[in-house]
Amino acid sequence: MIRLRPHHGMCLYFFKGKGYSGDFVRNMTEYKELLEKEDPLITLTQGVDDICAKCPNNRSGVCTSIDKVNCYDAQVLKICGLKTETTMRYKDFSREVYEKILITGKREKLCGNCRWNGLCFLPSTPDPGDT
Repeated sequence: MIRLRPHHGMCLYFFKGKGYSGDFVRNMTEYKELLEKEDPLITLTQGVDDICAKCPNNRSGVCTSIDKVNCYDAQVLKICGLKTETTMRYKDFSREVYEKILITGKREKLCGNCRWNGLCFLPSTPDPGDT
């Protein structure tokens, strides 16, 4: 079972091999490939998740940007009608994020103050649920 912060549903969609550090990028790349290929069960979690494991902002299991990312997580859960500790298939979660946040134009308001915001734009790609 993969633990996943709700806001990472958006990050994974836009991830292009750039990030905080080489270790973080490698970890994020591995999780993105695993999630998309195997569609495992995920548990939406509060706090550091499996992707955060290699983030330099993870200090002994606590995010140094905790207030900001907790806000992102809470908004994703609210908009998608989900709760922390929900377990579901990754592609179902990804579809919820895509349909309720990304294509509705809510992402910019939700996390436009993120330092990686410049990487997040919707290309002409199929719905992630179609793969």
